[in-house]
Amino acid sequence: MPKLSPISWRSFVKKLHAFGFDGPYQEGKHPYMIKGNISVTIPNLHDGQISVDLLRRILNQADISRIDWVKK
Repeated sequence: MPKLSPISWRSFVKKLHAFGFDGPYQEGKHPYMIKGNISVTIPNLHDGQISVDLLRRILNQADISRIDWVKK
């Protein structure tokens, strides 16, 4: 199984767009992105990278497999 690696916030949002997600939208404390009936909460914009652990949890919410994520 391919390994995930940390990713910058901007690259993360671009990849979610490639999977068909719209946004990010801001309501409340955290932004979110939407695809059909799936809504995924994402971290706030920051200079650091999104950790592998957080990335794994978000991909699980978004119903994106690790293999598909690494391929795109």
